[in-house]
Amino acid sequence: MEANLRKGFAARPVRTGLLGRGSALPIPGMARPRARALREGISMLASRRSLALGAAVLAAPALAQSWPQRPARLIVPYAPGGGTDVFARALAEGLRPLLGQPVLVENRAGASGIVGSEVVARAEPDGQVFLVDTGSHALNPHVMPSLPYNTQRDFTPVALLSRFPMLLAAGATQPFRTAMELVAAAKAAPGTIGFGTSDAAISYAGNLFARLAGIQMVEVSYRGAGPMLNDLIAGHLPTSWNSTVAALPHIQSGRIRALGVSTRERTALLPEVPTLAEAGIAGYEFAGWYGMLGPANLPTSIAARMGAAIEEALRDPAIRQRLLGIGADLKPLGPDEFRTFLGEEEARWSRAAREGLIVRAQ
Repeated sequence: MEANLRKGFAARPVRTGLLGRGSALPIPGMARPRARALREGISMLASRRSLALGAAVLAAPALAQSWPQRPARLIVPYAPGGGTDVFARALAEGLRPLLGQPVLVENRAGASGIVGSEVVARAEPDGQVFLVDTGSHALNPHVMPSLPYNTQRDFTPVALLSRFPMLLAAGATQPFRTAMELVAAAKAAPGTIGFGTSDAAISYAGNLFARLAGIQMVEVSYRGAGPMLNDLIAGHLPTSWNSTVAALPHIQSGRIRALGVSTRERTALLPEVPTLAEAGIAGYEFAGWYGMLGPANLPTSIAARMGAAIEEALRDPAIRQRLLGIGADLKPLGPDEFRTFLGEEEARWSRAAREGLIVRAQ
């Protein structure tokens, strides 16, 4: 088991604190010597935004009336094959005929979504570049050492795309078939069973499970759910945390096994899979989400038009059936409602940080 865990990736043990010292956080390229450079990057980005604001305000009405005149780019800050990538590509297919322009999906993976997010934060607010991210967008400011952007000032909310349960999954060849069998195995051999994660929100879900179960596991950080699921299926990784969007096809094929869902209620797609609270992890509840954001100062009319196009695309029977079939909750929110939702997320993670449930990585 230990050999498999160390093959092809770095892993560190999860200790008592939830996302605290000793936790493994996916921070490739975020070593301490870069902290000063990142702070300088934030300052430069703020200055650039201030200088461009006047011109952007003057140009916004004409730009919005003619939008879109060029292909739109959806930046997915994770590797291909994961839930965010699957959702974004299905959405892009539905948006193309509505916008009358190609909609391209670009994967810019790295640093728990930070690499791709920075691309959008530094983009011109002309409606050509959008970010499709997960709940990690709101969580990263509270767990990462520093960010090269400000999540509240450097982005424009466009739409909440979907909410979904997380799944605790095990490889089909693993000996544990239930969450409590996994807990028993982890207690019998502390620090020898790994769990894969692909962003900060999924890392939180896995660490919350370990904390509430009173066990020590090894967190293994990946650049996306696709590579993580490949290792889970191949037997190189014992367990992982995934969205239903990414994991469902592999569960249905029997290549991986679902041990529990993270939400308060079971999912209709897997009615036989218990919630983790039902499985014996008292108090466990967590849900993920996908959202779309543009750069700061994106004209409100463009955000509104994109939001309306998203709602229409998600009503398309073919797109809707495909996404509902893999566990997406298709109840989108427009720009204003999404802004309110993000404010609630910020308050939630700020409270969790004050209470010591999450700790910034060093």
